[in-house]
Amino acid sequence: MKLSRRGFIVSAVAAGAVRTVPQIAAKTGGRRILTLVYDKSLGMMRAVERLVP
Repeated sequence: MKLSRRGFIVSAVAAGAVRTVPQIAAKTGGRRILTLVYDKSLGMMRAVERLVP
């Protein structure tokens, strides 16, 4: 898999979000909605998680 600079940055930010989002969700309460989207920069599907109060 070819990973461009932009793709690397996006994947690094996503990995960081995976670690922080559960902590935020536990504090605020509410529902989490998971959506799969196609990311053109990565060239593949990725999961986007939204918090809904």
